[in-house]
Amino acid sequence: MKVFISGNIAPVGLKQLEENNITITQWKENRQITAEELIEACQDQNALISVGPNKLNAAFLNACSHLKVIALHSVGFDQVDVAAAKKLNIPIGNTPGVLSEATADTAFLLMLAVSRKAFFAYQKIIRGEWKKYEPSPELGIELNGKTLGIFGLGKIGLEMAKKCAAAYQMNVIYYNRSQNTTAEQEIGARYVSFEELLAQSDVLSVHTALTPETKNKFTFEVFSQMKSNAIFINTARGGIHNETDLIRALQEKVIWGAGLDVTNPEPMEKTNPLLYMENVAVLPHIGSATEETRAAMAKIIVQNIVAGLKGEPLPFEVK
Repeated sequence: MKVFISGNIAPVGLKQLEENNITITQWKENRQITAEELIEACQDQNALISVGPNKLNAAFLNACSHLKVIALHSVGFDQVDVAAAKKLNIPIGNTPGVLSEATADTAFLLMLAVSRKAFFAYQKIIRGEWKKYEPSPELGIELNGKTLGIFGLGKIGLEMAKKCAAAYQMNVIYYNRSQNTTAEQEIGARYVSFEELLAQSDVLSVHTALTPETKNKFTFEVFSQMKSNAIFINTARGGIHNETDLIRALQEKVIWGAGLDVTNPEPMEKTNPLLYMENVAVLPHIGSATEETRAAMAKIIVQNIVAGLKGEPLPFEVK
């Protein structure tokens, strides 16, 4: 059996694939593979490990309907036409659960970095602008006792909430399609409407999937309903916020700051105004980028691939 891998995965995954007598072909170029190249590469393969933002739409799936299984190097599956895959009987696997803590760490890092304008201060050193001690430079804000709002309180959102409650005694409110009784019992999280989430949050952290309902959810109108001293954090998907509107909201001081691990589009252009704002911190989508998490993801990917090639149910299948 043969598998095509559209990017890099942890060495443990490659080793386990070889141990299962699966022949590997891997994309090695330092650029994202195009849709046409991906279709061509999969023609003589039995399975695909999709790494990165490959659009596995109906056109791709119909062109590669011979594939026995597709394993995603992510928990999110918004890039896949799941309905089309089901019609073609191509099971889709993802990697849920194992990246919750690492991604929550990234959200926490961004929150703290934004609150103290850390990225901007670092760049001042790089530019040679640190000449003397200044008691009142670009001041940050403190987080202790503030209100954390979670948009999408699932596993990642709960980990973020736990960290904020423990470190800064933050009050936690959240908005979901349904209540999270576990979070309410463990940390006293309080379920609120979306409008209340916007109005009450000092820090609003996004941890939801990208769906038709959440796409472009955070527009200028929505930012305008937030506190003027609020921090917006997004480590989920860039498509959930309107980036042009976010830039405007920051420039017009509608909100205080923003921390992003995801952008729209990705990669972000180096001329993007967000990169030069003192109250913004941007990372290149490193949410799950720890050795431990990437190894765990690779192991799940192999489990999905092996099961799919055997015609068995995937242990981690997108339904």
